Amino acid sequence: MTADPPLVLDIDGTLTRPDGWGIDPRIFDPIREWDAPVVIATGKAFPYPVALCHFAGVPELVVAENGGVVYTGDDVFFTADRDAAQAVAEAYRAAGYELGWGEEDTVNRWRETEIAINLEQPIDPLREIAADYGLEVIDTGYAYHVKDADPNKGDGLAVIADHVGFDLADCVAVGDSINDVSTFETAGRSFAVSNADSDAKAAADEVLEEPHADGTLSVLERVQGTHA
Repeated sequence: MTADPPLVLDIDGTLTRPDGWGIDPRIFDPIREWDAPVVIATGKAFPYPVALCHFAGVPELVVAENGGVVYTGDDVFFTADRDAAQAVAEAYRAAGYELGWGEEDTVNRWRETEIAINLEQPIDPLREIAADYGLEVIDTGYAYHVKDADPNKGDGLAVIADHVGFDLADCVAVGDSINDVSTFETAGRSFAVSNADSDAKAAADEVLEEPHADGTLSVLERVQGTHA
């Protein structure tokens, strides 16, 4: 008897439309009908992947903020705090720079463990300030994330697998960025969509010919019903 393998899916660049903006609606039916856990692992703030699970109609299994927040459906785990990242943001502003999201800043409003900076802002001074606070800056292609160096998506996936009860070796992961490397190293099988950055492509078991949601949908079609 075969079933579907557990899935680990990034959002930006992975579930998005061909132009890279907005969720491709074609992904909703396949993941809602998936006969195994679906983990949403993203750099986005905690509420975003939870909302995506709501809209897709799947259980809330979430790794958010690059591993800073992990939700098993029953318990929330915070693996870092926001104080140091917030201090970096304040020092960055004091140096004459902006976070780049406007006054309301909905990108960071609900973040629990990190701060995201718009890619149009200068990264070199950001890295220097972050280093003073013992933090790292990663470019996910969506934003510059100021975060604790320890939490990552792969560790968050392991927490969910332990609580939900599935084998990491059975997992199929799809992503597009450096923040997906730890997921690729943790999951049994990994795919980088064709628009992925060089780090993700180097870490993946396979680089797909198709970009964004097209690549992800091709993986789902290929691996569906392959878990013995």
